[in-house]
Amino acid sequence: MSIKIEVENEVDNNKSQVHNFQIRPTHNQKFNTHIAKEAIQETLLKYLKDKEYSQIEAEPLSTTIAKEIKDRLKDHCLENRYKSMVQVVLGERHGAGTRVGARCIWDADTDTQASDKFLNETIFCVAVVFAVYFY
Repeated sequence: MSIKIEVENEVDNNKSQVHNFQIRPTHNQKFNTHIAKEAIQETLLKYLKDKEYSQIEAEPLSTTIAKEIKDRLKDHCLENRYKSMVQVVLGERHGAGTRVGARCIWDADTDTQASDKFLNETIFCVAVVFAVYFY
């Protein structure tokens, strides 16, 4: 959706300028959740496939994973008006279940999320990317 606004030119009152303001992203500009999910999967495998859980390494490792996911998305599927947030939850598996939740107020037509999880014998990891269109 775009809006056309006619503005009188201050220098010459006889002419007007037309400005287009885009309110919503076009179909091609929307956040691509498939590419985002692939980026998340590849990053999780890269950092976690041969790892065992270590409490000392958990915080810096989750920060590194979140930064790499965000950097990869900037290069591939984030149009410049999207703002992204990456959440990585990394923990030790003890056989108990874990649930991760989030709540947001957003525009369902433009804002979205992508997520994936990684599990091995000692580690669980959930990564979520929230993409919010900036009006």
